Amino acid sequence: MKITFYGQNCLGIEIKGKHILVDPFISGNELAKDKIDINQLKADYILLTHAHQDHTLDAEAIAKNTGAVIVSNFEIANHYEEKGIEVHPMNHGGSWKFEFGKVKYVIAHHTSSFPDGCYGGQPGGFVIEGEHKNIYIAGDTALTMDMKLIPMRTKLDLAILPIGDNFTMGIDDAIIASDFVQCDKVLGVHYDTFGYIEIDHEEAKRKFYDANKDLMLLEIGESIEL
Repeated sequence: MKITFYGQNCLGIEIKGKHILVDPFISGNELAKDKIDINQLKADYILLTHAHQDHTLDAEAIAKNTGAVIVSNFEIANHYEEKGIEVHPMNHGGSWKFEFGKVKYVIAHHTSSFPDGCYGGQPGGFVIEGEHKNIYIAGDTALTMDMKLIPMRTKLDLAILPIGDNFTMGIDDAIIASDFVQCDKVLGVHYDTFGYIEIDHEEAKRKFYDANKDLMLLEIGESIEL
């Protein structure tokens, strides 16, 4: 499994030769737009955690360019199906076996609306069980006790958690979240994109280190392999 960070909560994931794109927000991200060309991205599936613009801005363009299937909650799926895009609707607690692995849509505590104010359903996160590795993409969320349910079903190899605070949980709550999901290897997302969520990288890494955990903060375009 290869994971590439494209800024904010946008990730590229390669599993079994399939390309999964998560929450594409690139063309409107000042930190990413000059580094990543959305027309060059590969995508067989696009996973959307919720409807906010900083998670969906480029979804339509990329889906139409690549023919990717958009996977999200029922309301978001309907929104894109009306635009002629192939979709796979899900809802909390449900799972589906895709050709790259099993995906479960899990609880997130946040809000969800499209830029025009239209209802975007309830926000969520994704647990992906690949052939050899399992990951949790929390999406935008507060720390929640629901996270404790995840390791009851899935042993995680990586937890992808928001750490920017203000709109989501911050560093201290993310450390607790990693305890809840029983995964000490964390990829931080949803930080630095806007003034409200700028963080001190060294302090963040130190706090995770002091808690005997590994926090990875990738450069935009940088990849890791599990």
